[in-house]
Amino acid sequence: MIFTVSAGNNNMAASLTNLHTIVKDSFATEEIPAASANGNTSLEMASNALYDSLKLQDLGLSKEAMLYAYKGYQYLLNKGVLVKDNIITVCDFSQSSRKKRMYVIDVKHFKVLMNTYVAHGRNSGVDLATKFSNQPESLESSLGFYITKGTYTGKHGLSLKIDGLERGWNDKAEERAVVVHGADYIGENRVHAAYMGRSFGCPAVPQKEVAKLIDIIKNGTCLFIFHPTSSYLHESKILNG
Repeated sequence: MIFTVSAGNNNMAASLTNLHTIVKDSFATEEIPAASANGNTSLEMASNALYDSLKLQDLGLSKEAMLYAYKGYQYLLNKGVLVKDNIITVCDFSQSSRKKRMYVIDVKHFKVLMNTYVAHGRNSGVDLATKFSNQPESLESSLGFYITKGTYTGKHGLSLKIDGLERGWNDKAEERAVVVHGADYIGENRVHAAYMGRSFGCPAVPQKEVAKLIDIIKNGTCLFIFHPTSSYLHESKILNG
């Protein structure tokens, strides 16, 4: 399902574009985005405007997750590591696994391109993810920012490699074979179960949607796995850089 800014919101789109530019320029000059009259920075204003215009609250995404995702996206944009710089994918692991907690957002054209289910690691929790690890064989999800890479066909079919960008938090993703892949243990067929199926640490999505998802986010987009774990939020060099 694709959501767009509703008709008549051209002024909102123009305002968002201006805010994106202000935030990008602020990062590029290593200046802290200026505070507005209500005390919010231009970065927070841009994130909130995007969040409100796309009605992301109605889709279940927390405003906190969106703000951190947008801040990290701007950091990576400034570092020049994003090849396709209009896409942010947010996995909001503060939500139940029975919710559609993956959001693929086009921040330049103001669209939610996809909203679907995503699994967390088997040892991260049952319905809710509460534990996270960067260690091989942990079977836990890893928090933080990733950049998507290329595709391959493996034991799960079409899969997408992702590169963890945060040392100590997710930089062992390749060593752990943490990838985006499809799975039959997650999706509408398990919504009424006590919990969704879980992965070995991969952000697995419903099998019927994986090809579309991978086509949208492959080859150099920003992927963020979020949970309000205080140690991560305080120690992430991307969020605190």
